[in-house]
Amino acid sequence: MLVRDAMSTVVLTIGPTHTLRQAAALMSARKVGAAVVLDPDAGGIGILTERDILNSVGLGQDPDTELSHAHTTTDVVFAAPAWTLQEAARAMTHGGFRHLIVLDRREPVGIVSVRDIIRCWVPVRQQVPA
Repeated sequence: MLVRDAMSTVVLTIGPTHTLRQAAALMSARKVGAAVVLDPDAGGIGILTERDILNSVGLGQDPDTELSHAHTTTDVVFAAPAWTLQEAARAMTHGGFRHLIVLDRREPVGIVSVRDIIRCWVPVRQQVPA
């Protein structure tokens, strides 16, 4: 199975000046665990994850004043839609992260997460009759 078959095509994009609270609200509303941060001044595409927000709040930082650019990962590993799920899982394991931005012709077209991969690899459980 390929990344294109597993990825979420709901790509939330935010700017570097969104506060962490704004980012969290948008991520929650879209039911996604990561946002693509588009920052042309810093070189392009980064990622902000729910863990980045959690770490900031855990350090006592104010989510109403902390800006996404201060918590964005800019050294991003990107996946291609034609990668196998094994390639994506290997990249995640090697890099120690749970999300990959999927690029097609240098544009973000999706995000694949560990959860997406597991969903494809593990059969859906049969519902037990009540």
